[in-house]
Amino acid sequence: MQGYETILVPIDIYSDYELVVEKAIAIAGNSHKIHLLYVAYPQTNVEPYGLFLERDFSEEVREQALRQLKDVAASHDIPYSHINVEIGSPADEIHHMAEKINADLIVVGTHGQSGLRLLLGSTANAVLHGVKTDVLAVKV
Repeated sequence: MQGYETILVPIDIYSDYELVVEKAIAIAGNSHKIHLLYVAYPQTNVEPYGLFLERDFSEEVREQALRQLKDVAASHDIPYSHINVEIGSPADEIHHMAEKINADLIVVGTHGQSGLRLLLGSTANAVLHGVKTDVLAVKV
């Protein structure tokens, strides 16, 4: 069996992600096969006065997340060219990035939700449905 060559690891930099990254590196056998991704929802603010001006905070979120991902990459010897921050729907952006880098595996963390959250779905569940590659869900 041939191993995985390009592994996409979408992480939430504000949650437990270390186990997910470590598991992906163990599977890859080489951290240079790992591509990190953080997806943020668009951040807008509508002013209550005047002409209802909107300010887009997405670039600030992107820059902050990029700094965090650079730290993660440095601590695991992942090339900086393999880190990405996208703004949008997490499942959609994960699918898009997997196609863009031609990933043959996606390693995603899951908290193993139950009850209403399970019924409504989660990012891991949304990634699993509609993706054209293998997916490994790591329980964190």
